[in-house]
Amino acid sequence: MIMTKWPERLQVLRAWRYALLLASLSLAAPLVQASTYIERVLHKPVPGGVAVLNAGQAEQAPEVYVDGQRVMVIKDADGAWKAIVGIDLKTKPGTISLQDNQGLSLHVVVGNKHYKEQHIRLKNQAHVNPDPQQQARFAAEYAAQIQAYSQFRPEGPSNVVFEKPVPGRLSSPFGLRRFFNGEERNPHSGLDLASPQGTPVKAPADGVVSLVGDYFFNGKTVFVDHGQGFITMYCHLSAIDVQPGDSIKRGEVLGRVGATGRATGPHLHWNVSLNNARVDPAIFIQAFQP
Repeated sequence: MIMTKWPERLQVLRAWRYALLLASLSLAAPLVQASTYIERVLHKPVPGGVAVLNAGQAEQAPEVYVDGQRVMVIKDADGAWKAIVGIDLKTKPGTISLQDNQGLSLHVVVGNKHYKEQHIRLKNQAHVNPDPQQQARFAAEYAAQIQAYSQFRPEGPSNVVFEKPVPGRLSSPFGLRRFFNGEERNPHSGLDLASPQGTPVKAPADGVVSLVGDYFFNGKTVFVDHGQGFITMYCHLSAIDVQPGDSIKRGEVLGRVGATGRATGPHLHWNVSLNNARVDPAIFIQAFQP
């Protein structure tokens, strides 16, 4: 009979105890499902960001609402319905709740994000302090744009991850606290892309042109409705190549870069809106900065 030496027996006992510990941990730990591509790219739950929430695997898509606004719901690669929720820039950190048409609640914890300041000098003082006639013009234009943002077509978007509508660097980011000639105005609700005058602006997804105008602040502007409250806006254009009601495909030209309206030079101001909340376009081109 061969007797095992005590140090060797101790090593064997330790190995068995370690194996039993690993087994017990694996039984106790919950299974974590790997996130999908859409969740990894779009889920940025901060003010001005986006939340992607699991809305179940029912046969029919649920209707999901936040603050009375209907939310985009699409079927993801894992077979589950995902609610893609725009979080308004004014949202305070904390938990927000959504409801679906089955009476179920969804919740998301909104974190914090610091946005920088930007100081701009404008030669046209009217673009800082409009006179009463200009204010009346702006009020009418603003109402038309808010109406365009609030639309909800049942058809889902062709894609929710974008390519940039124009080439060029990202100049002024979303969420900047903006000061014009020293006076604070609303935070920057879009993303500016520096691109030369006349550069073609391409639709990042299929959609319907919902609004076209030449506005006091935004200059020549195009709105595209991509479906389910997913709206994009393109401002300061030098030329517009579409009309309201036109269907447009991903990659088709809708206008040209310019400097119309309140602009200091040629660039594209690009807005993205979900459930009537303006959110950071950088999220959709995988350029989000926490």
